Amino acid sequence: MNKKELLENIKRKKTFLCVGLDTDVQKIPLHLRGHDDSVFDFNRAIIDATAPFCVAFKLNLAFYECEGVKGWSSLEKTVEYIKACYPDQFIIADAKRGDIGNTSIMYARTFFNKMDVHAITVAPYMGEDSVTPFLSYEGKWVILLALTSNMGSKDFQMIQDNAGECLYENVLRLSKDWGNDENMMYVVGATQGNMFESIRRIVPDHFLLVPGVGAQGGSLEDVCRHGMNEQCGLLVNSSRAIIYADATVQFAEKAGEAAAGAQKEMEFFLSKKGII
Repeated sequence: MNKKELLENIKRKKTFLCVGLDTDVQKIPLHLRGHDDSVFDFNRAIIDATAPFCVAFKLNLAFYECEGVKGWSSLEKTVEYIKACYPDQFIIADAKRGDIGNTSIMYARTFFNKMDVHAITVAPYMGEDSVTPFLSYEGKWVILLALTSNMGSKDFQMIQDNAGECLYENVLRLSKDWGNDENMMYVVGATQGNMFESIRRIVPDHFLLVPGVGAQGGSLEDVCRHGMNEQCGLLVNSSRAIIYADATVQFAEKAGEAAAGAQKEMEFFLSKKGII
């Protein structure tokens, strides 16, 4: 999926919501837990309920890898289901891979050839040669970690150099030349508030994948005020607040209602910006 197609979906559906499928087997409603593949059955119901209100799904690999072969099967079935039933959805493998070039080549092959997702999150710590293998795939995206939403982000990402520039700013400034705004996005946590302004000065046209709205306390209004560009340029992820909105047999219906509420908020900010 290219940038134009993603932007068209945002305008058409009046939303920039990304639903995070962080599916924890310990949190799946009790009535599903006896199923042969309860993770996939849960995901399928969530996807059906939320797809009208979002433009992307993000699968956090940790929640699938911890279940071994069975978890990978659930992951692959989920990706295949989205592609078959909702081909307009942007699919993100939230894998946070980052290793030397030869290893990155194998990771890229896994997610872009075999699994055929649209994007993968990548850690930039090992530098350009660990990232460029992912950028060699036409129509695929690298989503580079820049400024994350967790408390520990300050431990390294906020360290300043002699010129007063933070490490995350250096990451943005250097990495934007590895790819372009057609194949590279950045992860910026919703809890970082007005730091979106400094980020937009460096990467004004790139998409930002924004976790941390909802359960982590990030403000959608702040994200839109400081981070939205003239085309939108945002994919705002919500996981727990949507997929675990309810733990009863009505879990999917409640998830759909939560996603619909987020879509309405996003429609307001898109309209206010003059994008729709």
